[in-house]
Amino acid sequence: MHDVVEIVRRGAFDPQGAVDRLTLDHDHRLRRRIVLTTEGGRQVRLFEARTVQLRDGDGLRLACGEIVRVDAAAEPLVEITAPDVAALVRIAWHLGNRHLPTQLVGETLRIRRDHVIEEMVEGLGGRCRHVALPFDPEGGAYEGRGGHHHHRHDDHHHHGHAHEHG
Repeated sequence: MHDVVEIVRRGAFDPQGAVDRLTLDHDHRLRRRIVLTTEGGRQVRLFEARTVQLRDGDGLRLACGEIVRVDAAAEPLVEITAPDVAALVRIAWHLGNRHLPTQLVGETLRIRRDHVIEEMVEGLGGRCRHVALPFDPEGGAYEGRGGHHHHRHDDHHHHGHAHEHG
């Protein structure tokens, strides 16, 4: 088992130098604690204090110093377009009002397939097209968007203060 000691954001490392890779859907890239098996058979453990969103192209630095690259897997999505910006903004508002993870790509929106939501979008004047692409939705207003993320692994077992781990 290899512990992840640092999340290295895309562009901050040479992806050719990665020793292995993980191809993960969005749910597996939005985690706090998980054990994953790389394409090469390594087991890596992510153990974070807070949920992190791994992005396509990020790296996971292991305790041994090696980096495993994270690739976003293709998922069944709906690509949404609209006849004008006002209609697209209205659709985006309705998606946000339902707390749906939404990816913004130029003048299109991408969401996970959901026939009820697709009917709503079409009722608002939007057009829906089924695609299979990596899903990398917006993280939210309160998500930390810093460069490198560091944490200490000696901090999660012996605390000098009282609280519960969930």
